[in-house]
Amino acid sequence: MKVSVTYKTWYKSLLLVSVLSLAHIAHAETPMSDGDKLAYDAKKQIGVTTSYDPAYRKLEFPRGDVPIETGVCTDVIIRAYRLQNIDLQQLVNHDMKSNWSAYPKNWGLKSTDKNIDHRRVPNLEVFFARNGKTLSITDKDSFQAGDVVTWRLPNGNLPHIGIVSDKVAADGTPLIIHNIGSGTQEENILYTYPIKGHYRY
Repeated sequence: MKVSVTYKTWYKSLLLVSVLSLAHIAHAETPMSDGDKLAYDAKKQIGVTTSYDPAYRKLEFPRGDVPIETGVCTDVIIRAYRLQNIDLQQLVNHDMKSNWSAYPKNWGLKSTDKNIDHRRVPNLEVFFARNGKTLSITDKDSFQAGDVVTWRLPNGNLPHIGIVSDKVAADGTPLIIHNIGSGTQEENILYTYPIKGHYRY
């Protein structure tokens, strides 16, 4: 009887692991979001978010946000995903708690901070790499609407992030929706700075 119970427990555990593994594979291959809609939702911030403010703020949790008229580059991404009911604040917080060692320790934190973790580009890079699909940073044809791109700015190697638009420049380069200091804009800056990462989630 004890052997039977042990075997049943082991078999159920094996099934659960298999299901979770298959779900992870499917999740990595199938984006959580609709790329065209994500680009469209990001563009809704143009003319609405008109300034840039990197100040630390205490946020509600989940779905906390700074005032819509301001924010940083990551807020463009966070707000676009929220319009698809994907809350990066909550998702990043959960993933960091479960996988603390995978995330950068650039800020000297000993534990998660739900107010700021999701608003930091290096954390989003880890989250998208772990939970989404990592794509080419050199093949121009691989960039699709709704993809997330990160850069390192030459000014102090500062990280930056934006969303690929559904529109392209005259030379075929996809435009980027981002906030680099003057509010949310749609601009031809894909190759202006060294690309660090390219993700689909």
